[in-house]
Amino acid sequence: MSMLKDVYPLYLNNEAQQPNTDLEVTDKFTGKVAFRCAQADAKTIDAGIQGAVEAAEPMRKLAAYERQAVLQHCVSRFKERFDELAYALCVEAGKPIKDSEGEVTRLIDTFRIAAEESVRMTGEVQPLDISPRAKGYQGIWKRVPIGPCSFISPFNFPLNLAAHKIAPAIAVGCPFVMKPASRTPLGALIMGEVLAETDLPKGAFSILPAHREGADLFTEDDRLKLLSFTGSPGVGWDLKAKAGKKKVVLELGGNAAVIVDRDANLADALERVIFGAFYQSGQSCIGVQRILIHADVYDEFRDMLVAKTKTLVAGDPHDRATFIGPMISEGEAKRLDGWIREAVAKGATLLCGGKRDGAMLEATLLEGVDRNTKLNIEEAFGPVAFLIRFDDFNNALDIVNDSKFGLQAGVFTRDLFKMFDAWDTLDVGGIVINDVPSYRVDNMPYGGVKDSGLGREGIRFAMEDMTEIRNLVIRRT
Repeated sequence: MSMLKDVYPLYLNNEAQQPNTDLEVTDKFTGKVAFRCAQADAKTIDAGIQGAVEAAEPMRKLAAYERQAVLQHCVSRFKERFDELAYALCVEAGKPIKDSEGEVTRLIDTFRIAAEESVRMTGEVQPLDISPRAKGYQGIWKRVPIGPCSFISPFNFPLNLAAHKIAPAIAVGCPFVMKPASRTPLGALIMGEVLAETDLPKGAFSILPAHREGADLFTEDDRLKLLSFTGSPGVGWDLKAKAGKKKVVLELGGNAAVIVDRDANLADALERVIFGAFYQSGQSCIGVQRILIHADVYDEFRDMLVAKTKTLVAGDPHDRATFIGPMISEGEAKRLDGWIREAVAKGATLLCGGKRDGAMLEATLLEGVDRNTKLNIEEAFGPVAFLIRFDDFNNALDIVNDSKFGLQAGVFTRDLFKMFDAWDTLDVGGIVINDVPSYRVDNMPYGGVKDSGLGREGIRFAMEDMTEIRNLVIRRT
């Protein structure tokens, strides 16, 4: 039985408004319109930005316990609305229900961590008497909110990646305007509904669904002091070029690699690699795309991977047995299907999968993929991975680094020295040992290098980005 309403408002300066029902949001499995949302025009977005400007001072003056109380209210309400949030996510994103429930759990974790960190905005007393000219001088610094922030969130984690922007902003006292992905706006709008129940100052938040071209309005306005964008590299770097003087945080794409060394526990690695490559139909920027396997165990592990992949249940994401749901759109499935065909045409061997039906694409494994194919160079962002044989661990590290991306990497090894070699050598934002690069805990510093982005998320690290250091120098005479 549906828990969704037919129509949802936008949130402008803390208040629900229903100026239209122009944004159609489909059930990604059936392709039918599931609900309609209000869509913000340029005038509405401008009003939200102005509201955030006017809310900057009242937000800055909120006591730590007041900010914490807002976040704790969200935690409580998200727990109460757990099933509704999971169902909404399953519909609007086509995410299998078990994965949807997992994301709601992470949403709650993220707000809970933010509530804890909101009372820990500490500074430092700093001695300045480093030379005779500074004798008698004392320094103290603290963090202050950066001011009005602009957030643009993606379709693949509509709840948790929005939460990683909203929760730290509230924790430090920054008002914000948010543009959720137009294909999956409902999660952010439900967050707005919960935030509207609190006593945040007017203008503290606006959640404004808009078409992609509306992103420029969230990017170029000089009244905004920070832009935090999660999405595709092409869009992200383009927005940074337009952002002007404001601080920019980018969480972009990747073509993450996992190394399975000769001493790995293959049975354990199998479960994790399958999960990393195919959970939520591979639509994760840290999903496993390149699987590097030591020659001594390559044939055995390849056969294990193929056998396991063939058992994955694809179909209706509402069915609890389903592991592979639809991709976000038929167009995206067609794109990736074309990449698979290109790889095979250039000599790759299709090990399993490779068939498409509408937005459904089978879990697919290949080997022998030419390094000049899109599948190796770009971000697949779908249920496709390919295998690479290696003989030398250092060579495997070089292969991982041979990418324009650098988000996370995984290494299955029991060798302590290889672990530290990987940590020292891999040009990525994070290395996960004896697990896949797809693993993330919501309090850890998360982000990438190279084309994968700028800055780090994870509540405490996002709070640092959303604040400025203000120094105090005291001359004691």
